[in-house]
Amino acid sequence: MNRKIYLTSYQSPCGTLELGSCDGRLCLCDWTARQRHTDIVIRIAKGLGCGTESGVSACTEETIKQLDDYFSGKRTEFDIPLLFVGTPFQKEVWRHLLDIPYATTESYSSLSLRVGNPTAVRAVANANGANAISIFVPCHRVIGSSGSLTGYAGGLAAKQFLLDLEQKTPG
Repeated sequence: MNRKIYLTSYQSPCGTLELGSCDGRLCLCDWTARQRHTDIVIRIAKGLGCGTESGVSACTEETIKQLDDYFSGKRTEFDIPLLFVGTPFQKEVWRHLLDIPYATTESYSSLSLRVGNPTAVRAVANANGANAISIFVPCHRVIGSSGSLTGYAGGLAAKQFLLDLEQKTPG
């Protein structure tokens, strides 16, 4: 089987994202400015047993449309099929991220409670940081327990931009 991840760039108002799809599902929406971006792409390809190829797919075309709608304030929810590549614990954390409502935030400690392991705050934070499907899996909505912005793959300015965008858009 010659499975491929089709990769294409998307220029958002707050930075460049690389989109990737495999088997009709989005497996990558990652900030190219991320320090370990290339490592993330390699991890996803290895995890799926796929090669990579530049180009668009029906999935990435739809992803671009939905991102355009999100950034223009016309979309508050996504319906792109997702393909998670990670450990069982990471996948569990990412599924819980999907439950954080639009235009709201949650602390890492609160998220670790919902994951069912209140002492795993650091592990939850690491799983959050390993999320390769930014925006669609809204890791930008996770903040420090003091309400402060904490690390984000796209940088803190991008995180603030996304949170501000969601506050301005009626949900």
